[in-house]
Amino acid sequence: MSAAPPAASSAPSPVALRLAEVEAAIARACRDAGRPAEAVKLIAVSKTFDAEAIRPALAAGHRRFGENRVQEAKAKWPELKAEYPDAELHLIGPLQTNKVREALALFDVIHTLDRPSLAKELAKEIARADGKAPRLMVQVNTGEEPQKAGVAPLEADAFIRMCREDYGLPVEGLMCIPPAEEPAAPHFALLSTIARRNGLATLSMGMSGDYETAVALGATHVRVGSAIFGGRPPIPAG
Repeated sequence: MSAAPPAASSAPSPVALRLAEVEAAIARACRDAGRPAEAVKLIAVSKTFDAEAIRPALAAGHRRFGENRVQEAKAKWPELKAEYPDAELHLIGPLQTNKVREALALFDVIHTLDRPSLAKELAKEIARADGKAPRLMVQVNTGEEPQKAGVAPLEADAFIRMCREDYGLPVEGLMCIPPAEEPAAPHFALLSTIARRNGLATLSMGMSGDYETAVALGATHVRVGSAIFGGRPPIPAG
């Protein structure tokens, strides 16, 4: 009688282990802030990672992912979504107006609404799609950095009002990326203030190095990549 084949290893993957560590840290931060753990949603930032690197997180049960570029997401997510139809895809990078139609077909949530031309194009394409719209957030450039996208803090109220009243866009929250060389907490507090003033309940803020601070200051979504997937592969030239 031939020997039975060795059993396949059931040890969790490194990605699954790191994902569990981040989820536990978010739960601790929520507890320390007196918030329920379910108040904060983890977006696993899978930009620059291929489908095979993402699958362990999906296999571990995670369903919320963030991508920076429409073309990159288009290359890997249709297949992944066919396998995991309940996966939720978030666009967390700048959106060009000529990519809006493709973005609406791919993404469930867009975090980077930041200029009138983009609001106009989103409204046009949503109407073309019979009102099928992703959830939308306005990106605020809290540090007013010239190299970064986002609405200036003093212009945020007027921009949110324009998106709602002029274009009928379903803005539900705000997003920010604080300057790398400054403490993040004041930027998170500023974003929270703008959100409250405009009746917005969703705050996308906090990344691998500062998400626990973001949780303490009211984040509802944190965007964590390297702490889950490890060091990013180099971006191809060209």
